[in-house]
Amino acid sequence: MVGEGAVGEEEREAKRAVRVSFARISAGGATTADLAEHLGVTKQTAAQLVEELVRKGYVERHPHPHDARARLLGLTETGWAATRAADQAARTAVAPWREVLGQARFSELVADLTLLAQPGPIRPAW
Repeated sequence: MVGEGAVGEEEREAKRAVRVSFARISAGGATTADLAEHLGVTKQTAAQLVEELVRKGYVERHPHPHDARARLLGLTETGWAATRAADQAARTAVAPWREVLGQARFSELVADLTLLAQPGPIRPAW
């Protein structure tokens, strides 16, 4: 069915947005406006995402020290646990590469891929 493919793609995009959001929030100092810029979405869209992440217990808001209207975003322990789990899953996914190539060649591969990687909001976990 055509609709099922669209829903699948929409869900993948939503999950990507959450992963990218966690990467930005975990770096510290992020507001909803910063997150909107990072994701390339409107502030309203970012605010909706933040509200969902707060509701699910992954993110919390803190007073901004210099702007009474803004709130700094931070990961909760649940958010940090999800980040650690995602990083571990990424390391597990590339573990066979490390095993086949050996540590030295794997390190060279990582360096090569880093040179080729497009700059952007997602950081590799290997």
